[in-house]
Formats: sequence, structure tokens, C-alpha cells
Amino acid sequence: MSIADIRKDYQQASLSEADVQADPFAQFGIWFQQALKADVAEANAMSLATVNAEGRPSSRIVLIKEFDERGFCWFTNYDSAKGGDLDVNPQAALLFFWTALERQVRIEGKVEKITAEENDRYFYSRPLGSQQSANASHQSQPVAGREVLEQQLQAVIAQFGDQPPRPEHWGGYRLIPERLEFWQGRASRLHDRIVYTRNADHSWSISRLQP
Repeated sequence: MSIADIRKDYQQASLSEADVQADPFAQFGIWFQQALKADVAEANAMSLATVNAEGRPSSRIVLIKEFDERGFCWFTNYDSAKGGDLDVNPQAALLFFWTALERQVRIEGKVEKITAEENDRYFYSRPLGSQQSANASHQSQPVAGREVLEQQLQAVIAQFGDQPPRPEHWGGYRLIPERLEFWQGRASRLHDRIVYTRNADHSWSISRLQP
């Protein structure tokens, strides 16, 4: 079979302006809960796209850890490649793709670091191994081999035992959305696309896009 012949015709559901909530965060919450209920694999996984100082884009999968009316949060090493991108260009795009429900959610906006208190609260809720790894890994930096990572981890365990501190370079970001698109797959590629756009007064406008 040719790659060009691989396709799926989406038939599960539809989405209209009358279906959606006035608040995009409420709408996201409904879809997210439906994804969890449908046992979608890694429903909290999202693609994070950033752009560096040279205008070169990159994307990777991260896990959403919190969302509310303030925005969408994830945690990482601030010294990582994505952290460097966000230092020079604090704009990003998120993408959720819930294949089992034939749905996508695209979110775009500015990004800010969250508070040290919020960072501590989440860091110390993580499994011990994840806390230790955050101290051991110099994320996005070259390493000679796996054994070096293992040695770094053992050094952290020897130094801190079961009480590793949160590294200063580890913490969360919050994307404050300016635009959210809810995409529902439909038959014959005539998909439903409902878009929320933030207005100057912080209210939201809702419109439909052609597929």
C-alpha cells in the first residue's frame, strides 16, 4: 500500500456553534473529560511548538498538568531547548490529538513562567524517581552515553537520598491562550472547526472555519 492511500473517514460525531460552551476553558474541560472517559491513551499528552531566536520552529510532546481560566500548564527544565526558545520568543502553540474521538484541539498564545510556590507544590508531588531525575539530567545537553546519565543519577541519590530539592532551573510554564480551535473529524474531510478568539476586553468570539 502506498502512503498516499492511507486514510480514515471520520464518522463519529459532529460539532456546531450551538454545541459549544461560551467559555473555551469549559469546552476544553468537557472534551478532556470525554477523552479520559473514552480511555484515550495519554489524553494529557500535547505537542508543544516553539520558535528559537533564528525563527526555527521545533515541537515535542509534553504533558499538561493543570488548566483553568488562567491557561494551560506544563513543567520542564528551564535550561532545555524549549526553555531557551521561550526565553527569546515567549509564544507557543499546543496541540491535543485524541484519535479515538477523531478530535483535535489547537491552542495558541503567550507563555509565562509560573510561581516558585506552584513549582514546589507540583515538584514535591512527583514520584521520588522523577524528582531525582530532574536533578540528575542536564536536559537537551549532549551526553557521552547512558552510563553517564546513570552515574549522574547515582550521584544525586548519594547526595540527597530520598529528599532531593527542586532545582532552580526546573519549573512550570503557563500558556495564556489568545486562540483555541476545536476540530471534529467528519466524513469526506468536511471537518467541523470551531474557533474561539480572545477580544481586547478579554471576552471570546466564536466562529466557524472551513476545513
